[in-house]
Amino acid sequence: ISLVVFWLICDDISPGVISFESIRSSIFHHTLPCVSALGRLKNGITMSQRHAIYPGSFDPVTVGHIDIIRRAAGLFDSLIVAVAHNESKSPLFDVEARLAMLEEAVGDVPGVIVKDLEGLLVDFARKEEAFVVIRGLRAVSDFEFEFQMALMNRRLEARLETVFLAPREDCTFLSSRIVKEIARFGGDVDSFVPASVARQLREKFLKS
Repeated sequence: ISLVVFWLICDDISPGVISFESIRSSIFHHTLPCVSALGRLKNGITMSQRHAIYPGSFDPVTVGHIDIIRRAAGLFDSLIVAVAHNESKSPLFDVEARLAMLEEAVGDVPGVIVKDLEGLLVDFARKEEAFVVIRGLRAVSDFEFEFQMALMNRRLEARLETVFLAPREDCTFLSSRIVKEIARFGGDVDSFVPASVARQLREKFLKS
């Protein structure tokens, strides 16, 4: 499995003392046994029979998101791409538009289901009976926030595990925020998002 990452079982790192050295030490300590555990039975169910959730705003979906979705879909029996409402972030596109973008972008990927997510992720996980969360990590700077969120989610729901996937090398710099900023000033985003999304971005900013 290329660029996998690990099951979040780093209980020995205190969120208050996160450092690069503690992260690196934990990765080396936990990654090898966790990767080998991917094929083991857990609660009588193998990894290939398990379901996962990939939550996010996807405002808009980028080729980086699509890369993570396609690779995560290959690891699980089904993958729910959960589009968070996140009204506090003042999204550029409404939930319906983001759902439609994702349906068009990844609707052909076997096992992928696109749904909207309103409320707590842990409640959504219980409803869907999917207790693995997929998160993409572009850089070490992403890790602190994602690590704290993963620990909080697991505190709220003990069955919930988080799996981090590193992006494809040419997507490490990519984010929805950067794409929107480029599009806002008339830049070319065709290589960063699906064609239909690029068109909708141009239309959105021509109106503003």
